[in-house]
Amino acid sequence: MTQRVKNILFIMSDQLRADHLSCYGHPKLQTPHLDGLAKRGVLFDNAYVQSPVCGPSRMSYYTGRYMQSHGVSWNFVPLKAGEMTLGDHLRPLGVRSVLIGKTHMRGDSSGMSRLGIDPESQIGIRIAECGFDPYERDDGIHPFSGHDPDPNYNLYLRKQGFGGDNPWEEWANTVVDEQGQFRSGWYLKYSHLPARIPNEHSETPYTTRRAMDFMREAGDQPWVAHLSFIKPHWPYVVPKPYAGMYKPEDALPVVRSEEELKDPHPVYAAMTHHRVSRTFAKPGVRDAVMVGYMGLVKQIDDEMGKLFAFMEERGLMDNTMIVFCADHGDFLGDHWLGDKELFHQPVVRTPLIIYDPDTRADATRGTRCQALVEAVDIAPTFLDVYGGNPVPHIMDGRSLRPLLFGQTPTDWRNIAVCECDYAFQDARIELQQPPIDAWMRMAFDGRWKYVLCEGHRSMLFDLQSDPHELTDLGTSADPEHVRQRARLHEALFEWARRPRQRVTVSDEMIENTEIQARIAENGILIGYADEDDLRAQRQTFKPRYASHNPLVKEALDRLTGQHVTTEKV
Repeated sequence: MTQRVKNILFIMSDQLRADHLSCYGHPKLQTPHLDGLAKRGVLFDNAYVQSPVCGPSRMSYYTGRYMQSHGVSWNFVPLKAGEMTLGDHLRPLGVRSVLIGKTHMRGDSSGMSRLGIDPESQIGIRIAECGFDPYERDDGIHPFSGHDPDPNYNLYLRKQGFGGDNPWEEWANTVVDEQGQFRSGWYLKYSHLPARIPNEHSETPYTTRRAMDFMREAGDQPWVAHLSFIKPHWPYVVPKPYAGMYKPEDALPVVRSEEELKDPHPVYAAMTHHRVSRTFAKPGVRDAVMVGYMGLVKQIDDEMGKLFAFMEERGLMDNTMIVFCADHGDFLGDHWLGDKELFHQPVVRTPLIIYDPDTRADATRGTRCQALVEAVDIAPTFLDVYGGNPVPHIMDGRSLRPLLFGQTPTDWRNIAVCECDYAFQDARIELQQPPIDAWMRMAFDGRWKYVLCEGHRSMLFDLQSDPHELTDLGTSADPEHVRQRARLHEALFEWARRPRQRVTVSDEMIENTEIQARIAENGILIGYADEDDLRAQRQTFKPRYASHNPLVKEALDRLTGQHVTTEKV
């Protein structure tokens, strides 16, 4: 008998690089619990996000649509009211969708106002929460960023005796230096020092416990729970025992070359001038950050161990799909860059591990999948799990379940696409570009990575001969490089030409409906020569359509001279 999935635990870490899990190859940072999840499921080696920025990347996960489709191009751009998300697709199937943690969602207050939707209503809340019912919303960075000024986590900290106007910052993201002085975790040079907060009260354990609370309270209704961790996103500080658990020499070597700075691409050069990039290039800064970053990743893995053990005890591992992923990675000083917003592998290739308890997935347990998969594939996978009909006119992605079941679709994608709108960054100002032109798009086929930059030359990297992407071939006159740039440019253009805005009428409906014949059945006669022409066509009309409505039939009878009337002329 096939074991079916009842629930889905959708776990996302913010700014987590794939190469910082031991199952993805980190030699010193051991993550046994996520490694164990990979042994029970499938590890995807070539998973790519749709944007290197939190907000647009997450909206692609939640909608199954590319950034070009859903329109959220940066962190403070709202997802427009009416855009369908996971919750909208799954609720009609009887599935509850809840949020525990971060979304980086900005509610479309203007759109709700225009449509007369009360933002405090259930519909308004769902529009503002990416379609989720918020069990615990916490985007971090309180209270000065415009997010919730006093979230539950701050209330929790005060109850534990950690006071202050902003305990999130004063305790969870503040350290004490060697002289006993309080130092903000915002300053990168202090990232190696322990946070003031005891581990059990820090953000990651707190959020994990809230997920357990939800599972205790969930009842019998099937659910998708989005457990979304703030870390290892900056501030890169972690409490003891994780602070100091690793030394700078345990970190992966920085990947950068002086050659990258010689005649660089203008957009890349401008991004190396960003404050965060210049700071990561300062002596000692990266070493401090790596100590904190690795500790944060180790903390997440330990919490995964506690969570999976809790689920085992409650029998949830038998009927719950688990998806572990990240919204993007982090440069961490690689390529003379900090943070994100370009398309190098450390940022756009992210971890993706899926455990499916369905017995049809037994054949792939513990395997690695090399197919090019994207963040937009998660939403259609969830829809597939619950038996929903595919909606390719809405979702750009495809279900991953065939890959989980050991099947290889013959028409799987041959490029992964990623988009970046850097209009909000200093690079645009330095380049004196209007916002409409501050766009970059990536097409990657597994070997060649092509980057189209509006108003500038393209970039090209050959990851076979240059796996660290140190040599930009965008200006190379080598015939092979010229050919690859042209090929991927056309592939990207073909991708961009696909219509993605006809979301209210499905392809299936169009394919199963003879539109022109149906128009005629409704009495709209386009192109008919005479009555005989329409009489012949009526023989093909199908009984379930409008011509068998008595009112429509009467009109058609009159038009073909078949109407019986007693009226005198």
